[in-house]
Amino acid sequence: MKVLLVDDEPLARERLRRLLKAVQPEAECLLAGTGEEALEQVAVADPDLLLLDIRMPGMDGIEVATRLEALANPPAVIFCTAYDEYALEALQHHAVAYLLKPVREAELARALAGATRVNRVQLAAMRGDSGARRQVSSQTHRGLETMPVESIRCFIAGQKYVTAYSEDGELLLPDTLKDLEQEFGQSVVRTHRNALVALAHIERLVRDDKGWWVELQGVAHRPMVSRRHLADVKERLLQR
Repeated sequence: MKVLLVDDEPLARERLRRLLKAVQPEAECLLAGTGEEALEQVAVADPDLLLLDIRMPGMDGIEVATRLEALANPPAVIFCTAYDEYALEALQHHAVAYLLKPVREAELARALAGATRVNRVQLAAMRGDSGARRQVSSQTHRGLETMPVESIRCFIAGQKYVTAYSEDGELLLPDTLKDLEQEFGQSVVRTHRNALVALAHIERLVRDDKGWWVELQGVAHRPMVSRRHLADVKERLLQR
């Protein structure tokens, strides 16, 4: 079993490491002090489980777990928290595995036995939002790559993957177009059976002898607008 301990406090990481060795002597223990380091370790070492601090400067534990949830085979997650009693009840309600700091050996053993991957619904409830990600992620040959959702101009579906296009490049995603449409809701519009477009980045609709197209800010790619979706696209543009 390979376990990644993620906490910005060195003393907390060392305490967790000692407790883990007592409970699971055979476990291989990895350490990370930030959310960014944690994602790098996941891409390189492929741990089975994360013991993940929720409150960290920069990328917090919930954001890390959100990135992990997008992976094809994400690790299990146990959140570590110093939350007060009220917030702890919220964690229990969302059915995520958690440990209350300072962590005790018996509680660690119990959490390890019940650890599982978290899902998008649980993460959305913990964040208190609609569940839409701020970044999309994909595991590539270069490791875990991300793209800010606000920079994405469109999503185009191919035979096996969906490609997200932004000014800075392209990213192949494991998501389906249908799931992306449900997740990002009113911020995107379906222009074709294989295309979703970010309304905020549409410059204009154009027409040529082949049909209707959408021109987007900052990218050369022009998604096609099918006759089936043309009226809806025009209406959504008028409502912006």
